[in-house]
Amino acid sequence: DVDVCVFLGAFPRGPGMERKDLLAKNAGIFKTQGKILDSIASRDVKVVVVGNPANTNAWVTQQCAPSIPPQNFTALTRLDANRAQNQIAMRVGVQPSAVSNATIWGNHSSTQYPDVSFARVNGFKDVYEAVGDKTWLQGDYIKTVQQRGASIIAATT
Repeated sequence: DVDVCVFLGAFPRGPGMERKDLLAKNAGIFKTQGKILDSIASRDVKVVVVGNPANTNAWVTQQCAPSIPPQNFTALTRLDANRAQNQIAMRVGVQPSAVSNATIWGNHSSTQYPDVSFARVNGFKDVYEAVGDKTWLQGDYIKTVQQRGASIIAATT
Protein backbone atom coordinates (compact mmCIF):
# COMPACT_ATOMS: atom_id res chain seq x y z
CA ASP A 1 0.00 0.00 0.00
CA VAL A 2 1.14 3.51 -0.84
CA ASP A 3 0.79 5.99 2.04
CA VAL A 4 2.30 9.09 0.41
CA CYS A 5 2.47 9.89 -3.28
CA VAL A 6 4.15 12.90 -4.90
CA PHE A 7 3.55 13.41 -8.61
CA LEU A 8 6.47 15.51 -9.80
CA GLY A 9 6.40 14.80 -13.51
CA ALA A 10 4.16 16.29 -16.13
CA PHE A 11 4.47 17.18 -19.79
CA PRO A 12 6.51 20.41 -19.82
CA ARG A 13 5.21 23.66 -21.17
CA GLY A 14 6.82 24.70 -24.43
CA PRO A 15 6.94 27.94 -26.42
CA GLY A 16 3.47 29.30 -27.15
CA MET A 17 1.73 26.74 -24.93
CA GLU A 18 -1.06 27.85 -22.65
CA ARG A 19 -2.93 25.96 -19.96
CA LYS A 20 -5.30 24.29 -22.46
CA ASP A 21 -2.30 22.88 -24.38
CA LEU A 22 -0.84 21.43 -21.20
CA LEU A 23 -4.22 19.99 -20.23
CA ALA A 24 -4.47 18.13 -23.52
CA LYS A 25 -1.07 16.52 -22.95
CA ASN A 26 -1.34 15.94 -19.21
CA ALA A 27 -4.93 14.72 -18.89
CA GLY A 28 -4.01 11.27 -20.19
CA ILE A 29 -0.96 11.05 -17.95
CA PHE A 30 -2.84 11.97 -14.77
CA LYS A 31 -5.90 9.85 -15.62
CA THR A 32 -3.65 6.81 -15.84
CA GLN A 33 -1.79 7.71 -12.67
CA GLY A 34 -5.06 8.27 -10.81
CA LYS A 35 -6.39 4.85 -11.84
CA ILE A 36 -3.16 3.13 -10.79
CA LEU A 37 -3.12 5.03 -7.50
CA ASP A 38 -6.72 3.99 -6.85
CA SER A 39 -5.78 0.34 -7.33
CA ILE A 40 -2.66 0.21 -5.14
CA ALA A 41 -2.77 2.99 -2.55
CA SER A 42 -4.02 3.02 1.00
CA ARG A 43 -7.40 4.74 1.36
CA ASP A 44 -5.56 7.16 3.68
CA VAL A 45 -2.89 8.03 1.11
CA LYS A 46 -1.82 11.68 0.97
CA VAL A 47 -1.30 12.85 -2.62
CA VAL A 48 0.67 15.91 -3.70
CA VAL A 49 0.72 16.96 -7.36
CA VAL A 50 3.52 19.30 -8.42
CA GLY A 51 3.47 18.87 -12.23
CA ASN A 52 1.85 21.90 -13.88
CA PRO A 53 -0.86 22.86 -14.28
CA ALA A 54 -0.79 21.41 -10.78
CA ASN A 55 -4.29 22.28 -9.58
CA THR A 56 -5.98 20.79 -12.63
CA ASN A 57 -3.68 17.76 -12.71
CA ALA A 58 -4.52 17.12 -9.05
CA TRP A 59 -8.23 17.30 -9.85
CA VAL A 60 -7.90 14.88 -12.80
CA THR A 61 -5.92 12.45 -10.62
CA GLN A 62 -8.51 12.69 -7.85
CA GLN A 63 -11.39 12.11 -10.26
CA CYS A 64 -9.71 8.89 -11.45
CA ALA A 65 -9.15 7.64 -7.90
CA PRO A 66 -12.73 7.61 -6.57
CA SER A 67 -12.02 5.36 -3.58
CA ILE A 68 -9.56 7.90 -2.12
CA PRO A 69 -11.13 10.82 -0.22
CA PRO A 70 -10.88 14.09 -2.19
CA GLN A 71 -9.43 15.91 0.83
CA ASN A 72 -6.34 13.69 0.55
CA PHE A 73 -5.27 15.47 -2.66
CA THR A 74 -3.42 18.76 -2.89
CA ALA A 75 -1.36 20.69 -5.42
CA LEU A 76 1.73 22.82 -5.03
CA THR A 77 2.19 25.99 -6.99
CA ARG A 78 5.26 27.05 -5.01
CA LEU A 79 7.09 28.23 -8.12
CA ASP A 80 4.45 30.90 -8.72
CA ALA A 81 4.48 31.95 -5.07
CA ASN A 82 8.27 32.29 -5.25
CA ARG A 83 7.97 34.42 -8.38
CA ALA A 84 5.43 36.70 -6.69
CA GLN A 85 7.60 37.02 -3.60
CA ASN A 86 10.73 37.72 -5.67
CA GLN A 87 9.07 40.50 -7.69
CA ILE A 88 8.19 42.33 -4.46
CA ALA A 89 11.65 41.73 -3.00
CA MET A 90 13.36 43.15 -6.09
CA ARG A 91 11.07 46.18 -6.07
CA VAL A 92 11.73 46.92 -2.39
CA GLY A 93 15.42 45.93 -2.38
CA VAL A 94 15.29 43.08 0.12
CA GLN A 95 15.97 39.36 0.01
CA PRO A 96 12.97 37.24 -1.09
CA SER A 97 12.94 35.64 2.37
CA ALA A 98 12.00 39.07 3.81
CA VAL A 99 8.65 38.93 1.95
CA SER A 100 5.92 36.81 3.53
CA ASN A 101 2.27 35.95 2.94
CA ALA A 102 2.22 36.67 -0.80
CA THR A 103 -0.42 34.28 -2.12
CA ILE A 104 -1.29 32.84 -5.52
CA TRP A 105 -4.91 32.04 -6.31
CA GLY A 106 -5.91 29.85 -9.22
CA ASN A 107 -4.03 27.55 -11.50
CA HIS A 108 -0.49 27.76 -12.82
CA SER A 109 -1.39 29.82 -15.88
CA SER A 110 -1.92 33.33 -17.15
CA THR A 111 -5.21 33.43 -15.22
CA GLN A 112 -3.63 33.03 -11.78
CA TYR A 113 -3.98 35.96 -9.38
CA PRO A 114 -1.08 37.03 -7.16
CA ASP A 115 -2.65 38.44 -3.98
CA VAL A 116 -0.70 40.76 -1.67
CA SER A 117 -3.62 41.56 0.65
CA PHE A 118 -1.85 40.00 3.63
CA ALA A 119 1.74 40.20 2.40
CA ARG A 120 4.41 41.73 4.61
CA VAL A 121 8.02 42.87 4.25
CA ASN A 122 10.36 42.05 7.14
CA GLY A 123 7.42 40.53 9.01
CA PHE A 124 5.58 43.72 9.82
CA LYS A 125 5.45 46.26 7.01
CA ASP A 126 2.42 46.15 4.72
CA VAL A 127 3.47 45.48 1.11
CA TYR A 128 1.51 48.45 -0.22
CA GLU A 129 3.42 50.69 2.18
CA ALA A 130 6.78 49.03 1.49
CA VAL A 131 6.41 49.18 -2.30
CA GLY A 132 4.83 52.62 -2.33
CA ASP A 133 3.30 52.11 -5.77
CA LYS A 134 -0.27 50.84 -5.77
CA THR A 135 -0.49 51.15 -9.58
CA TRP A 136 2.47 48.76 -10.01
CA LEU A 137 1.06 46.27 -7.48
CA GLN A 138 -2.33 46.24 -9.20
CA GLY A 139 -0.96 46.27 -12.75
CA ASP A 140 2.53 45.34 -13.88
CA TYR A 141 3.22 43.19 -10.79
CA ILE A 142 0.21 40.98 -11.51
CA LYS A 143 0.98 40.74 -15.23
CA THR A 144 4.65 39.94 -14.57
CA VAL A 145 3.83 37.11 -12.17
CA GLN A 146 1.11 35.74 -14.48
CA GLN A 147 3.38 35.77 -17.54
CA ARG A 148 6.73 34.87 -15.91
CA GLY A 149 6.70 31.26 -17.12
CA ALA A 150 5.99 32.32 -20.70
CA SER A 151 8.72 34.96 -20.61
CA ILE A 152 11.29 32.43 -19.34
CA ILE A 153 10.37 29.98 -22.10
CA ALA A 154 10.57 32.75 -24.71
CA ALA A 155 13.99 33.82 -23.43
CA THR A 156 15.39 30.29 -23.65
CA THR A 157 14.21 29.44 -27.17
